[in-house]
Amino acid sequence: MWNVLLSFSGLVALIQLLFLPFFPESPPYLLLQKEDKTGCLKAMKQLWGEGNYHTEFDDLMKEKAVTKGTKIMNVLEVLRERAVYPQLCTMLLLLLSLQLCGLSAVETANLQESIIPYVSLGVSISELISIIFCSSIIDRFGRRTLLCGGYLLMALILVLLETSLLLSDQFFWLRYCSVILIFLFIIAYGIGP
Repeated sequence: MWNVLLSFSGLVALIQLLFLPFFPESPPYLLLQKEDKTGCLKAMKQLWGEGNYHTEFDDLMKEKAVTKGTKIMNVLEVLRERAVYPQLCTMLLLLLSLQLCGLSAVETANLQESIIPYVSLGVSISELISIIFCSSIIDRFGRRTLLCGGYLLMALILVLLETSLLLSDQFFWLRYCSVILIFLFIIAYGIGP
C-alpha cells in the first residue's frame, strides 16, 4: 500500500491547487510588494472578517518605511553578493551534514524486510517530533545553543550507533537499538542543525 501513501501527498497538493485561486494574496505582500493599500485592507477583511485593522495596517506601513531602500535580489544576485557568503557557507555545511551523516546505517542494520516500512514511518514521526519540539524551544535557548548541543548529541548518537551496528551480529536486539538511535539522531538533527 506504499503507492497509496505516496499518492496522498499528491492529493493534498491537488486540493491546495484547486482552492488557492479562491484565497486572496497575503496583506503584507499586497502592501509591501504591490503597494496596493485598498487590496491590502480588502484581503484583511476577507481573511479575518469584518473589523478595524488599522493597527495591523499601521504596522505594515512602518515595516514598509523601514524596508523602503532595500533592494529585492534574485538568486544570482544573492550568490554574487559577498556579504552573504558566511550565511551561504553555513547553509551549505548544514545541507552537506545531512547528506553525509550516516543515515544509510538503516540499510546496514540487517532488519527483517517486514519491519522496514515501520522504520520509514518512524523516521517521518521523528522528523515531525523534531519540528514541533524545536519550534517550541528555539526562542528559549537560541540558535547557537541548539546548533552546538545538536552537533554534540549527534556525535554521541553516531558513536552509539556505530557500536550497536558492530555488535548487532552477536546480540540480535542491538539491531532494534540501532533503529531507535537513528530516530534519536533525526530528532537531534532537527532540533539542532
